[in-house]
Amino acid sequence: MKVVVVGASGMMGSKIVRALERGGHDVVEASSKSGVNALTGEGLAAAFARADAVVDVTNSGSFGDGDALAFFKQAGKQMLSAARVAGVRHYVALSVVGADSLVENDYFRGKLVQENLVRASGLPHTIVRSTQFFEFFSGILNASVSDGALRLPDLRLQPIAADEAAIWIAKLAAEEPRNSIVEIGGPEPAEFIELAKELLTATEDTRPLAIDPETLYFGVSLPPKGLLPNSAMVSGKLTFHDWLSRTVYA
Repeated sequence: MKVVVVGASGMMGSKIVRALERGGHDVVEASSKSGVNALTGEGLAAAFARADAVVDVTNSGSFGDGDALAFFKQAGKQMLSAARVAGVRHYVALSVVGADSLVENDYFRGKLVQENLVRASGLPHTIVRSTQFFEFFSGILNASVSDGALRLPDLRLQPIAADEAAIWIAKLAAEEPRNSIVEIGGPEPAEFIELAKELLTATEDTRPLAIDPETLYFGVSLPPKGLLPNSAMVSGKLTFHDWLSRTVYA
């Protein structure tokens, strides 16, 4: 099976490439490094030629206000057009759990637009919504810094190891299209502040930490369970604690 991974040079893209290769698939790594530009469409036709599946893990690189919406809209149109011309039989797009509740933020609004473009394309597809990756948790935490202290919103999260997410995405790409959303998350939900305490302890970070009801999640007010996946999700096995033990204490 020939699978094109767009965004292959990124953290998730490279992990998905390795997972697909371990599964015996013929993988095309499409990124700016290989002369593929999702925004302009350059190189897409050649990369998608005779592809059975395309995995879109492109990223604008910013969670704040900016040009993320424009990026996902333009890149999505270019890739979906190229996929239709190439006769791609399965288009897989990586999105975010809770995307429809986060539209006040430009980045997450862009992900929802990306999802809508995929659904409207007529292509057989699977939209994979993932919870937060363990590897990005430090950055998520640091977004709540105020005057040297960490003020966290009152949220429950269910993050997942990027390696496990990549394995699931590769598996889904090799299967028949779901033509729907599949949610993936870690093995267990936990309070944001408890995950933060564990990370700070492991990294010997002494910054003050507290729940602040006025703190927003990347500019968005959410209910405590607003970022949890649904009960029918696909679950990883590695806990945040075990991942920290392997990463920090290795």
